[in-house]
Amino acid sequence: MPGYFVTGTGTGIGKTLASCALLHAFRARGKLAVGMKPVAAGVENGKWADVELLAAASNVSAPRELINPYALVPSIAPHIAAKQAGIQINIAAIGNACAELQKLAEVVIVEGIGGFCVPLNDHQDSADMAQALDLPVILVVGMQLGCLSHALLTARAVRAAGLPLEGWIANRVDPDMQVFDENVAALEQRLDCPLLGVLRFEQNPDAKKISVLLDVAGIGVY
Repeated sequence: MPGYFVTGTGTGIGKTLASCALLHAFRARGKLAVGMKPVAAGVENGKWADVELLAAASNVSAPRELINPYALVPSIAPHIAAKQAGIQINIAAIGNACAELQKLAEVVIVEGIGGFCVPLNDHQDSADMAQALDLPVILVVGMQLGCLSHALLTARAVRAAGLPLEGWIANRVDPDMQVFDENVAALEQRLDCPLLGVLRFEQNPDAKKISVLLDVAGIGVY
């Protein structure tokens, strides 16, 4: 069953928003879609916000241990948070959870944590997780100063891992970014994959509303 691994140019650049918007976009095309956050770090009022948002954007109900196998309390690097909790993030366990979700849904949107190469344990990182899941990658670019290099380096790392870069989403995280359109054009020219949509800056964005800005018709088997 198909799915996509959503990575980004760093932390706080809108991966969750884009992942939820993708879920709504596939739902609008009549698909059964479920979100997955293999590793979440940072709890607030007893909840992991990213996990709650992904679950709310899905139209498939799944056990929380499949949606989010690793829920870490502090908002720090996951391998450090896991070590503090006395556990080790196991990529094989994440793969098994994803496989179970793929039995329940037609599309699984897997949101990574941080950037593409964030360490998960002493020997593996998020790139290893993406390789193990063997899903096409969608790159969320946080449009701000410095994003060009971050985006191009991430795209290079994705392809070096042997994974297809299925498309990218431009998310304007800095409302004051200068020459925004020119930066988008520069990435369109260089990333060599489809631009799925441009998300303009909003103070309180609604994933369902912005999902109409995403074109998922031409990616993968869709």
